[in-house]
Amino acid sequence: MGGDAKDGYYCAICGGIPPDQIKIKKIPIEGKETGIDRLDWILLDVYRRNFGTDETITDELVKRVRQFNYIPTKKIAEYRAALLREYKMLRPDDIRLLEQQQEKQEEPRA
Repeated sequence: MGGDAKDGYYCAICGGIPPDQIKIKKIPIEGKETGIDRLDWILLDVYRRNFGTDETITDELVKRVRQFNYIPTKKIAEYRAALLREYKMLRPDDIRLLEQQQEKQEEPRA
């Protein structure tokens, strides 16, 4: 990996995103494995904010997912259902693990 904290990190071979920086999680949407960039981070962020209703939680999940991913307009209902399902599958142990991973990633690189 090349680069630094000031200029950003990049793959020293191809110049793209370093493999260890890719944060894509695959979830089933309409029976197809679909990659969602930064989904773990998004789930944790929404969980920490403690939104009340399923509708509000789903709105926030979709809003954040759209910042990093394309959601086809015709598939929005399917994405909403899949994202809420993933959110509801979170358990306290999952939350702790995600928080530990996030803290580790935020540590300054030498």
